[in-house]
Amino acid sequence: MEALQQRAALTLCLMAAFADGNNDERERAAIERLADSLGNTDLPAIYQDVLLGKLDLNAVAAQLATPEEKRFAYEMAVGVCSADGATSPVERDFLARLAAALGLLPAPAAEFAREAEKVATAPPSSAALDGALVGAVPRDDADLDKMILNYAILNGALELLPQSLASMAIIPLQMRMVYRIGKAHGFELDGGHIKDLLATLGVGLTSQYLEQFGRRLVGGLLGSIGGGLLGGLGSVSTGAAFSFVTTYALGEVAKRYYAGGRTIDTAGLQRAFAEMLGTAKQMQGKYAAQIAEQARSLDFNKVMSAIRSGTA
Repeated sequence: MEALQQRAALTLCLMAAFADGNNDERERAAIERLADSLGNTDLPAIYQDVLLGKLDLNAVAAQLATPEEKRFAYEMAVGVCSADGATSPVERDFLARLAAALGLLPAPAAEFAREAEKVATAPPSSAALDGALVGAVPRDDADLDKMILNYAILNGALELLPQSLASMAIIPLQMRMVYRIGKAHGFELDGGHIKDLLATLGVGLTSQYLEQFGRRLVGGLLGSIGGGLLGGLGSVSTGAAFSFVTTYALGEVAKRYYAGGRTIDTAGLQRAFAEMLGTAKQMQGKYAAQIAEQARSLDFNKVMSAIRSGTA
């Protein structure tokens, strides 16, 4: 994908992120930090143009030339719209207009959006279904640590798969991990509480998905879109490292938070998360081969079936 097409795909994803205008201030700030952090692009300028409504959807979509580029951009936009749960009527309208602007067939495009919404709205309370993927219900701290590591490895592996829905599964799995950690300490959590905890830590739902997408795209990790595992399995991509690190740090901070009876304040949570990010970054190389191996052997349909259970 050339620079012009990269810019167009990123622009469409930012347009998707602000399609309904309902991002809270923490999420908006996280997206702005992302725009500033991605090197070798003029994403900060695109971000401002999107916020000010200066860009025409049809004109941006026309910059994508091949069917693969168009499908990829649409799927990423769907992921951004559904990252925080069910898509709103305004977001559904945006996605329909985007599909038309890209020249995609309406029925397959709408079906993909429905499948993505099933993944995004998977209830955290169905976390017991993850047992075959990450292990049984934890009984003590050692079990919890093992479960957190397994979720981190699984999410790193999902980031290596070519299917767009695989990346969309990462956030629901993070939420289910937090649910299991809370339950192990006597707390029955709902989705709203978990989302608020993630936002407090700076792990925004929309911004996290945008970062996964943006770093893969800008970092040249897409390779031939639709052909083979992204970046190959010889080495673990930046996206896989990001997903492993974020998931592991989130799990360990959640464990500390619920073990302490939810008494840590916002500043303390954010300090703890920053520290755990550093720890997880140091650990990631140790598990890179395991992440790659799991990506090779992972049954994508089995993972999707476990995640979608209870949402049909």
